[in-house]
Order: sequence, then C-alpha cells, then structure tokens
Amino acid sequence: MLPRMPGVLSGHSAPAALELLGCAPRQDLAECKLVSFPIGIYKVLRNVTDQIHLITLANNELKSLTSKFMTTFCQLRELRLEGNFLHRLPNEVSTLQHLKAIDLSRNQFRDFPEQLTTLPALETINLEENDIVDVPVEKLAAMPALHSVNLRFNPLSAEVRVIAPPLIKFDMLMSPEGARAPPP
Repeated sequence: MLPRMPGVLSGHSAPAALELLGCAPRQDLAECKLVSFPIGIYKVLRNVTDQIHLITLANNELKSLTSKFMTTFCQLRELRLEGNFLHRLPNEVSTLQHLKAIDLSRNQFRDFPEQLTTLPALETINLEENDIVDVPVEKLAAMPALHSVNLRFNPLSAEVRVIAPPLIKFDMLMSPEGARAPPP
C-alpha cells in the first residue's frame, strides 16, 4: 500500500521531490507479482515522472501495459519488462523518444513490436525467448541508433535468417534454427 502524501511534493523541485519520496531516477518493481502497473504510483510520482529514466517491471505477471504508462513516463531511457506475459505494446510506445534500451525477453510476443522501429534513440532491443517468426528487417536497418537486437530462441522464419545479415549494420543475435531455450 502506498502512503498518502497530500501536498508533500508541492513547492519542491523534481529532484527534491524524488528524494522526499525515497525515489531515484529509476523505479524497480521487479518480482512483485504485479498484474498491472499500480495506479497509486501514477499519483505519487505525477510531479516527477520526467525525472524517471529507468523502470524495471521484470518477472511479474503483466499481460499488458496501458497507453497512460507510456505517455506518463515518456522520458524513460530504459524499460525492463522481461519475464511477463506481454504479447503486444500500446501504440503510445512511440512517445518514448528518449528510450535507449528495452528488454522484452521471456514474454509472449508472436509479432515483432513494430512501434519500436519509430524510436530514434533506441540502441538495444531484447526479444529473446518469445514466439516471433517475422521481423521488419528493413525498418530495423533504417534505425539510426540501433546497435543490437536479440532474437535468440524465437522460431524465426528462414526468410528472416537469409535476408537480415546483408541488410543490417547492427548485431542481430539469433539461435540456430530449431534451437530451444534451456529450462529455467
């Protein structure tokens, strides 16, 4: 349960408000058995969301993220969502114009989240251990900052395996065809 703190943040600078709340520019809510992002956190952090650059929601039970989450934390540099039950991202992920890294490994994506290809600062995409067959190779190749895409342990099509290497200028990690992830 989040504490009620009416008026505590008013009159304070964002860094001072973060300090009052015991918050850093990162929020770690990993392994909390969350099924959704807690509404109370929006209220507690509403005056300092632009100061939060990393959110970790790893190893929870999230099935989706709302558009409000994406638009509220639009200053994120890193988003760690590995080990959930996500199968898609809201279109508003395109508001994360400063995002440099996203970890979506060990989720339930069947389709590559193409909204990520619109993010100009994105350097690293981790989609290891999902169910992705097709990848928008041309769109990924056009991303200016992209350094690495991890697609290991996805059932990638033969076409992606053949087309991708000559087109891309970044590291694209793929498992051998038919490889299975090791048991947890």
